[in-house]
Amino acid sequence: MVQPFCSQDIRGQFVLLGTGTSVGVPTIGCGCAVCVGGKPRNQRTRCAALAGLPGGNLLIDTPPDLRTQLLREGVGIVHSVLFTHAHADHLFGLDDLRLFPFYLGHPVPLYAESEVQATIRQAFGYAFDDRPVTHAGAVPQLAFHTIDAAPFDVLGTPILPVRLRHGPHFRVLGFRIGNLAYCTDTNELDPAAWELLAGLDTLILDALRARPHPTHFSLGEAIAVAKRLAPRRTVFTHMSHELDYDEVNAQLPPSMELGYDGMRLPLT
Repeated sequence: MVQPFCSQDIRGQFVLLGTGTSVGVPTIGCGCAVCVGGKPRNQRTRCAALAGLPGGNLLIDTPPDLRTQLLREGVGIVHSVLFTHAHADHLFGLDDLRLFPFYLGHPVPLYAESEVQATIRQAFGYAFDDRPVTHAGAVPQLAFHTIDAAPFDVLGTPILPVRLRHGPHFRVLGFRIGNLAYCTDTNELDPAAWELLAGLDTLILDALRARPHPTHFSLGEAIAVAKRLAPRRTVFTHMSHELDYDEVNAQLPPSMELGYDGMRLPLT
């Protein structure tokens, strides 16, 4: 394996690469105070996270903003990738993985459910067709590992999947790593998820906006979930421009806060 010239060591940290909804914040064409106010913590790229494990950097999702996010955080290598689901805002930066096989010496391992793999093969068909590759790095070199709701290991670390619902028609996986859990894009926890999320130090949870939404927790709904699970700390993510960082944080319970792009949390 060739180490990249520049890569920050994030072992023991969980980095929120992006905390925004599918259209990002600022939102194109919007003149609201959050979008035009210029507050750094109201600048939200599409959702992703990075876990600094003892065995390497584990990326969760590949949003369209991935290149910008990794450059911003000074992270020059990804060793494996988990996918929560296959919506465009969590998937369409996958081509940015093309560089990492040069550093790893092998294809990038992707851990995803079978339906997510099928979407990747369709959306990035050029990476899987039978045409000879013209040169190294021309297409992403990827190695699929099929997961479901059963526990598995990545980079020598146990990962506990947590089944979530994303509206009436879509299933999502959250992930518990030690005493931290990442649960984005959901408005309902499966019954078994409540037990799997007990005793957390840190819960990272979807909270789109104050108003109800058919496929995401509203802020009030997310607060209720956090109160029931009672982690030591709750950080909200996948937020729209309707949530101002300073204004909302001033009203939240002491153990709860809005996340922000680049936020670093301890992995315990």
